[in-house]
Amino acid sequence: MSLPRRITGARIVSFPGWNRSGDEGMFGRMVVARLLAAAVAWGVLFVSGSPSAQTATPTPIATYNDWTAYSYKDGATDVCYMASQPKEATGNYSQRGQIWALITHRAPGEANPVVSIIAGYNYKEGSTAKVSIGDAKFTLFTQGDTAWANTPEDDQKLVDAMKRGSRMVVTGTSWRGTDTRDTYSLSGFTKAYGDVRKACGL
Repeated sequence: MSLPRRITGARIVSFPGWNRSGDEGMFGRMVVARLLAAAVAWGVLFVSGSPSAQTATPTPIATYNDWTAYSYKDGATDVCYMASQPKEATGNYSQRGQIWALITHRAPGEANPVVSIIAGYNYKEGSTAKVSIGDAKFTLFTQGDTAWANTPEDDQKLVDAMKRGSRMVVTGTSWRGTDTRDTYSLSGFTKAYGDVRKACGL
């Protein structure tokens, strides 16, 4: 796997605004989630064989079917996350970057998970991504190539649905107007998530 250009040589950084609330908190949350998504994706790719010497190496905890749990140290902070790529990715495109679903915890920090979807393209400005897990439906906001839930409560609802479900379908629209549909297996999700929480002492 090759590193996406946007995060080549990325460094793990601290995340100001992690515990903010209200409108300022939403801005802080967006910044935090974006940095997390970039850092975590970089970490996944590092473990998968794309080396860089600029930061600590994420350690695989375990793989359960289609999900792998990882952890690493960011100074005094434990970063614990899990990742999977879709089983099927469809759309009328000729080229697309790597696609990931990520769930991240940091400790010390919020106990809530942060869910992020890296689409492999930049989303259409102002568009949303839709997530379907069985009968449960979610709308994620987008910026650049990443989509997130709007609130920590929505993150938790997403994770709860992923625990109960067998597959997750994510749809989105690229900046070129191309619609995509990505189907993830949720096999192994619950066990991997348990390891992620345990690794961060949650």
